[in-house]
Amino acid sequence: MRAFRHWSVRHAHGLKRFYDIFEGAIAAVEPVARAIGYERLERPVALIERGIKGAMFDCQMCGQCALSSTGMSCPMNCPKNLRNGPCGGVRQDLMCEVKPDMPCVWVKAWEGGRDLGGEASILDVQKPVDHRLKGTSSWLKVMRDIRARRDGAAAPVKASARGMVGGPDR
Repeated sequence: MRAFRHWSVRHAHGLKRFYDIFEGAIAAVEPVARAIGYERLERPVALIERGIKGAMFDCQMCGQCALSSTGMSCPMNCPKNLRNGPCGGVRQDLMCEVKPDMPCVWVKAWEGGRDLGGEASILDVQKPVDHRLKGTSSWLKVMRDIRARRDGAAAPVKASARGMVGGPDR
C-alpha cells in the first residue's frame, strides 16, 4: 500500500488535475444526490471512496480530505495525525520518528506540493480533525459544500444515521 501512496505523491500534478475534473462532476451530480438523500448515499459512497482512496493514498477516511492541499499525501497517515506540517521529530534521514521505516508524511507532502507547481495550498492551515466524521465520505461533504457555496449559505448541520452531528460544513 505504501508504494502506491508514494506513486501518488510523485504524480500529484496529474492527480490534482483529475481531482479538479472529478470535483466538477461531483458538482454536476449534486442535485441528484440531494434528491436521493445524502444520508441514504453515505454508506455506499463511503465504501467506494474507501476502496479507491484507500488503494491510491492509503486514505484513513477522516471525512475531511486534504489531499489536494497536501501534495496528495494523506496527513492522517502521520502516526501523530498532524494536519498542518511535520512535528519536530523528523529524523535526519527524513523518516518518521514514530515509525522509523516510514518516510515522514509531511516530507512527502512537500515533494508532492512541488509537483503541483509550487502551489501555496500546502501552507493553508487545516481545521482540526473532527473525529465524528471518521469513516464518512468526503466526496459527499464536497457536494454539500458546493451546494452551500452556490446557495450562499452555510451547509446545514445534520445528524447522520450513525448519530454523529456534523459541523457547519456537514
